[in-house]
Amino acid sequence: MTKTLPTPLTDFHAHIFARPFFDALASQSPLPGTTEEKLRQVTQKIGIELPEPGIDAHLERWIGEMDKNGVTRMAAFASAPEEIPAIAEMAARSKGRLVPIAVCNPAAPGAAERLRPLLAEKGFRGVLMFPAMHHYHLADDAIRPVLDVLEEHRAIAYVHCGILVIKLRDLLGLPRPYDLRYANPLEVIPAASAHPDVTFCIPHFGAGFFRETLIAGAQCPNIMTDTSSTNGWIKTQPDHPSLRTVLERSLDVFGVERVAFGTDSNVFPHGWRSERLDSWLQVADELGLSAAERGQLFHGTADRLLA
Repeated sequence: MTKTLPTPLTDFHAHIFARPFFDALASQSPLPGTTEEKLRQVTQKIGIELPEPGIDAHLERWIGEMDKNGVTRMAAFASAPEEIPAIAEMAARSKGRLVPIAVCNPAAPGAAERLRPLLAEKGFRGVLMFPAMHHYHLADDAIRPVLDVLEEHRAIAYVHCGILVIKLRDLLGLPRPYDLRYANPLEVIPAASAHPDVTFCIPHFGAGFFRETLIAGAQCPNIMTDTSSTNGWIKTQPDHPSLRTVLERSLDVFGVERVAFGTDSNVFPHGWRSERLDSWLQVADELGLSAAERGQLFHGTADRLLA
């Protein structure tokens, strides 16, 4: 049976992983050899195709993936600060197909000053934050300047909560700094209450903190979630819910206007993860979502926030 693709289709959560991301991690690695040697060794081990330096071929490949899979627009994350210039240039040359999202440690000195021109001049629509990696509470006074800048631009704060594993870091011998005491979605509530013009997205349904994500969404109307990743966190839940149950409960709490389709696509040769779209199309069918609800889930919410 031929599947019917949503039109338009917007991916609210994807990592571009341009070459500077790989170079940045490898430069921190204690493994022997040059940056190139470390990367070749590690990426071959796990079957990742290492992008060439420069953005031309990488941009062409991502736009080709989007065209092949019917993706109209995609939120394109910078996943390391060193990758931000490459993502900015790729987005600028994509004619609106890629919407850039910066990665940000809001606890770092000068973070707000570095973020402001990205939002004001470079077309970035938000930031990706990792409290568990950088060890801060979102309600800390030190974080407020970044949230104030986001509020000035009515931007998006993607706050990664729950389980965090970065396999490439592990293979490069980098330490695991993740402290999940900072990764509870309930930590988002005070910040969201204090900054009502910022949209706070808790990706992956909270990546193991599903109940807490639902509570946060029930408490604050400017908190949302997305469908991205394999959602392997489901295995950690006592009741082992199905994807259908996860989406049904999320829609019940958030409403379809605060749940966005995303894939967490990242590296080649996998490229854009069409199988994740297939899974969510099946769930939408099982739940009997109307055409309007499907439109909101697969592009409406994302288009409103990324515009």
